[in-house]
Amino acid sequence: MNAILDPEIHEVINAVHYRPALSIILPLEPHIGLETEIAHTLKITADKAERELHRYYPDEQCRVVTQKLQRLIAGVDIPVKKKGMALFVSPLFEKVLYLDYPVMEKLVVDESFKVRDLLYDAKQDVRFILLVLSALESKVFLGDHTTLTPLPSNIPGSIYAYMTDMPERISNFSDIGEHKQIVIDKFLHHIDEELGNLINERHLPVLVLGAERILGQFKKLSRNTRSVMAYVDGNYENATIVELTELVRPHLRALKMTRQQELLQRLDKAAGQHRIATGIQQVWRDAHDGKGQLLIVEKNYRFAAQHGPEPGIIEAATEPYDHFAYIRDAVDDAMEKVLISGGDVEFTEDGALEHFDHIALIKYYQ
Repeated sequence: MNAILDPEIHEVINAVHYRPALSIILPLEPHIGLETEIAHTLKITADKAERELHRYYPDEQCRVVTQKLQRLIAGVDIPVKKKGMALFVSPLFEKVLYLDYPVMEKLVVDESFKVRDLLYDAKQDVRFILLVLSALESKVFLGDHTTLTPLPSNIPGSIYAYMTDMPERISNFSDIGEHKQIVIDKFLHHIDEELGNLINERHLPVLVLGAERILGQFKKLSRNTRSVMAYVDGNYENATIVELTELVRPHLRALKMTRQQELLQRLDKAAGQHRIATGIQQVWRDAHDGKGQLLIVEKNYRFAAQHGPEPGIIEAATEPYDHFAYIRDAVDDAMEKVLISGGDVEFTEDGALEHFDHIALIKYYQ
């Protein structure tokens, strides 16, 4: 379940805190011309960033960061097929990341870099293999929650290569004789064998589409059923990529809900082992003590806080804010500490963790 955190994101998390820290996340739409529209978007974003910096910091500090941002933008060279980019700039650090998953636009000025949105978008990037079957053909795609791409593989695309010794071509699947059935079984066996190789190589779940009869035959002989998240009956041989993309959406939502249920089961198990912290105050303290193995939080839960009267204690922020005690979002702060200590972060839908006061931490074994 856990995605491996990109080493470059780890580099950002581990950067020395030095304000102002500017975090910019931008989507890269496939229709945008990289030489023109991206340059225009980056200029507009840089202007916004400069205005935001001047709201909170003196001119000299702003000048250092904006100059570094301009140099970073000047060196931008976006690789083909990237879906997002992130820029992080402070007086002591600068970094641009090119992302394989879609992101939402974000600009934040704070005392440290904000990676929560990157983490959330990365966790939403559910990748899978889509296999489309018919009696005569097969197609295979690599999918995520927004796109499908034809996947090069050794999976046979047509049954006709298996029919060289037959006196006539198959014209009606329902009328095939015994010999033709043997040919189809051979075709499906080869598909399943190569599908197993893809699964072993990519470690991804599979969604299989096809007419009811061909799906029934494929299920009987397949050795990869444990990797299949769903079988969908229907004739999709001539479906377009756009139609297939819409078709798989409900199954991806179901997969996400299954994963959320698995997270809740892990929390219940950890609670039975007395390895759980709940509520932001307790979670924040244990995260700062390096005890966090897995932080699970509702996707929109945030908590403005301030340091309490004793070390290791936080409480809800109250106005007027004490600049030295103020924590803009204790949830972000706890995430950072968990990741630095080698743990992971997962998100649920809002309300799923109400029983845990919206946030919970599974602690390392003591």
